[in-house]
Amino acid sequence: MVEATRASVVGRERESEVVAAALAAGRNLLLEGPPGTGKTTLLRALAAGAGVGLVLVEGNAELTPARLVGHHDPSRVLTEDYRPDNFVPGPLCRAMTEGSLLYVEELNRVPEETLNVLLGVLSEREMHIPRYGVVPAAATFRLVAAMNPYDAVGTARVSPALYDRSCRVALGYQDEDIEAAIVARMAPGPANLVSRSVRAVRMTREHPDLRIGSSVRGAIDIVLVASELAAVRGEAALSERTGLDAARTALSGKVTVQEGCPRSVDEIIEEIWGKADPGKR
Repeated sequence: MVEATRASVVGRERESEVVAAALAAGRNLLLEGPPGTGKTTLLRALAAGAGVGLVLVEGNAELTPARLVGHHDPSRVLTEDYRPDNFVPGPLCRAMTEGSLLYVEELNRVPEETLNVLLGVLSEREMHIPRYGVVPAAATFRLVAAMNPYDAVGTARVSPALYDRSCRVALGYQDEDIEAAIVARMAPGPANLVSRSVRAVRMTREHPDLRIGSSVRGAIDIVLVASELAAVRGEAALSERTGLDAARTALSGKVTVQEGCPRSVDEIIEEIWGKADPGKR
């Protein structure tokens, strides 16, 4: 299973091994880390390597128990009453039946009543659905949930009972060389542009005027936009103006300015882009 990750995941050897071992041991998992740290990519690769399906669910306040579990088709209920064959399985029901991994993103944005449904399934490995019956979990069914640990906006504290029924793996940002390798794979471009873009993105994570910095996706977008913008402007070599415009375009929506900061996001990005120039270090 771990071998399958090497073709699609740069780095993450330790995390791949730990996640694979936990899943093979029959454990459910909580993956904690900021956006853009490869949680979904890693899990897709591991699921493919193990030959099991992956059912993806976006966690948010609208994820009700009915949306997660499934529901009876209202139009058929009107004519047939409630019957097992007019039940429409939701992602949880499908994953349990197929023996797939149920991957819930942003678990700490999910309503408590929906989390309680998941807790029941993790405890009993079966689910009773009114007017449908009992759905047992296939042997390979696992819950894998991802959480962003630091963005508290719209999130709630996850119950200790859920932690108790799961194993936790933390995925932080990788080192600069690994992130440069990721960008070079996803957005081939001049080496100096790749390294400067990665350096700028890493600086956003520590800048005092920014509450949230960018993931490596910001560097990928800088390289892609800068290359196309240089072509639009007919530049044989990337100009400083074009690089800055690409950085503003790629990063301004991916970072969050501290409340009360008098500077605009574009001003902060211009400062960071200038400092990321290796010739000015």
